[in-house]
Amino acid sequence: MSTLVEIRNLTKVYTRGHQKLEVLHHIDLDIVAKDFVALMGPSGSGKTTLLNLIGGLDSPTDGTIAVAGEHIERLGEDALAKWRASNVGFVFQFYNLLPMLTARRNVELPLLLTKLSAGERRRKAEVALELVGLSDRSQHKPGELSGGQQQRVAIARAIVSDPTLLVCDEPTGDLDRQSATEVLTLMQELNRDHGKTIVMVTHDPKAAEYAHRTLHLDKGTLVETPEQTAA
Repeated sequence: MSTLVEIRNLTKVYTRGHQKLEVLHHIDLDIVAKDFVALMGPSGSGKTTLLNLIGGLDSPTDGTIAVAGEHIERLGEDALAKWRASNVGFVFQFYNLLPMLTARRNVELPLLLTKLSAGERRRKAEVALELVGLSDRSQHKPGELSGGQQQRVAIARAIVSDPTLLVCDEPTGDLDRQSATEVLTLMQELNRDHGKTIVMVTHDPKAAEYAHRTLHLDKGTLVETPEQTAA
């Protein structure tokens, strides 16, 4: 299996006034295509920082990040924004859906940056909603959907542009156990049946069991646990 994400000597330092805080320390990490990786660790360990760097939402202080051969640490702000739009789907703990738009219109939002016609955007959004099992909710607004359904709409939005990589920050953190199980099962299906590479931050060991492997961050240092069998 080919390497999709290649990270070498990755360091991230935040400066607050005269104080420097090193959040990530010289991390090396390879993620192969179609992998499903869970990132775990205590609060402040650097999990979300690492996820944001992989997704191009932040830039490293030192080191390199190559995704599908593209060294994203070399990209300027505009080029990085275009790269994210084409290559990364984002799923967050709080769904970030626009309350006045229907599920379909929310899913269409990333496609507004493309040259697709309105009809093409609608068709792609409908396909994405079908993949997450919400074809019958396409005209519902977020307030008319359960938390689990809203997160599935957010996942549909993340996959509508057929990204190389899905980065998920606590995607089940605001859900009850049943809804969390449904969302994690969906993510597992996207990985297994549709070849999506997924990197997921979670505090929940049960959520991590859905991944192929778990990486543990502690004080900015990465430790890999033994290979595990996905649920």
